[in-house]
Amino acid sequence: MGFTIGGSRGTREFRSGARRRGRTSECTAVAEYTGLWGWDVVPGARAAAPARDCSCGDARCPAPGAHPLAFAPTVKAGATLDEVTEVWGEYPGAAALLPVGPSFDVIEVSAEAGRRALVRLERMGLPLGPVIETPDGRAQFFVAPGAAAELPQLLYRMGWDDADLDLRALGHGCHVTAPPSDRAGLGRAGWLRPPGLDTAGSPPQARLLLGTLAYICHRLRR
Repeated sequence: MGFTIGGSRGTREFRSGARRRGRTSECTAVAEYTGLWGWDVVPGARAAAPARDCSCGDARCPAPGAHPLAFAPTVKAGATLDEVTEVWGEYPGAAALLPVGPSFDVIEVSAEAGRRALVRLERMGLPLGPVIETPDGRAQFFVAPGAAAELPQLLYRMGWDDADLDLRALGHGCHVTAPPSDRAGLGRAGWLRPPGLDTAGSPPQARLLLGTLAYICHRLRR
């Protein structure tokens, strides 16, 4: 028997043993994000391939499998495994979404640009935070909060404001899919650069990475 999470009427069917499995896998992963890395986590919708029907139950969902579930509570940073289990047990199979804004913003580029930039940035010895690779070929660099609001001015100062760059910033109100959750029925998100104790709570300022990211995006466009 399958299950639906967060449907329009709030109905849920559970697989036998779903809560038990959730305790050892989904909840453990979420508890690592809240307890070890200090991030909020929100239960998110899932989408089943190939039709990508969203588990929210809305046949016209504009973002199937890539949005928070309605009425699902935010699991706050610092939550223990027991606290995570209590919440996540109500949403078995939910994707783990990280709210952007409270602890970090995101600069997103193509996965190819992200990989090339990581090599260059590491050689330069610049500080780096976590980087997610999405199943649809994007790289999401965690940077200090406020980057989304500052991006146009930063690009202007660096002379990249008129360039046609495959680069954008995600800020308050956005969410990223935390590995190893599935995103939009396309596959699992993964880490190009996993979080570390020295960077998870204090990601770098966007200006330190932006020049390199913009340059590589520009080169790939050409």
